[in-house]
Amino acid sequence: MKKIRKNDEVVAISGRDKGRRGEVLKVLEDGRLLVSNMNLVKKHKKANPNAGEQGGIVSQEAPIQASNVAIWNHKESRADKVRIKLENGEKFRVFKSSGDRVEE
Repeated sequence: MKKIRKNDEVVAISGRDKGRRGEVLKVLEDGRLLVSNMNLVKKHKKANPNAGEQGGIVSQEAPIQASNVAIWNHKESRADKVRIKLENGEKFRVFKSSGDRVEE
């Protein structure tokens, strides 16, 4: 079970985007994440007249390591660590600081 999943709100804890929050768009196999409005890079895009796409320089999200982000705890309004808890044969994620369940 992964500790960070798609649609989780996360905050960057290191790097040039430190402190910025965003939503996880995609979780990649190698432990990296695509997060909205985080780790933006400029990409030179070639025009494709057949598809009606215009060329130019576009900004897009680049993958960021999962270790560089933490899940945002809405109750406490701060970044928090997550652990997996097993209870009655069911696995679920809880915040380490408070023990509250992470909303799915």
